[in-house]
Amino acid sequence: MKGLTDIPGIRVGHISDYQAITGCTAILCEAGAVGGVDIRGAASGTQETPTLDPLHVDPTLHGILLTGRSVFGLEAASGVRRYLENRGAGVSTPAGKVPIVPAAVIFDLGMGNPKIRPTVAMGEAAGAAATTDAVAEGCVGVGTGATVGKALGMKNAMKSGVGSFTVIMPGGVLVAALVVVNAFGDVRDPSTGKIVAGARKAPDSREFADGNEVVKQAPPPPLVRANTTLAVVATNARLGKVEATKLAQFASLGMARAIYPVNTTNDGDTVFALSHGDRRADINSLGVGAAEAMVQAILRAVRLAKSLGGVPGLG
Repeated sequence: MKGLTDIPGIRVGHISDYQAITGCTAILCEAGAVGGVDIRGAASGTQETPTLDPLHVDPTLHGILLTGRSVFGLEAASGVRRYLENRGAGVSTPAGKVPIVPAAVIFDLGMGNPKIRPTVAMGEAAGAAATTDAVAEGCVGVGTGATVGKALGMKNAMKSGVGSFTVIMPGGVLVAALVVVNAFGDVRDPSTGKIVAGARKAPDSREFADGNEVVKQAPPPPLVRANTTLAVVATNARLGKVEATKLAQFASLGMARAIYPVNTTNDGDTVFALSHGDRRADINSLGVGAAEAMVQAILRAVRLAKSLGGVPGLG
């Protein structure tokens, strides 16, 4: 399976700057997809998410940008819009097509050169790089500067990145997830309960401190908001905006099964959902699949991340 690009009509493109250690990822659905969003972290950085509200008049969106460098990286979303406009994608207006491109950020300003950020040109390049090939994973795109396990600070953290996974449902229904893990908490494998990647007891150690226990003993400073896990879940089942919103909420449960602690005041955890297809499926069944896809994508994001910028990885 290819990950998110298993869903027909969805393309993914990464742009990475390995000198600055940041990047962005464009998820494109040029023909228009029904979308939803679930924001559970308290320190989110987003753009155009109101268009995904079921009460908003725009019925579809045409792309999503996930980017590094906190709110500075949101500039790159204009590049994705420019690319889609040039392709003739967007909402029809008397003045031409207007692409709807929600965006969300991770905080990777602690990696590499924080003064170099994803730009309009990088966003446009990410759109141009988007393909239906298997999703590239690990330290690519928005995952270039991603880290995990920061309960004891960056010096004890581990490298993370992008992961993607598809769950096959009955009747040819697919649910896929793409996630970038830049979490404050640790990643655990729900099948074993063991920490896979997270806060280490010392900078030169591979022994885990257990972020949950660290936070119990000493809550993190209130302004350490350098974390966020972002995800896009997509299905080839036909959903309305209310159901797409519910799918995003279901997928967030998968995040809670794999990251400890999760949805903290120091994270901006956000999940987007896309419906792009005409298969019939029950939303509860899709939700189970979405949560499963999320868990597996999170595990892949840390297992495939290589050491970068002095931060050790597992890949």
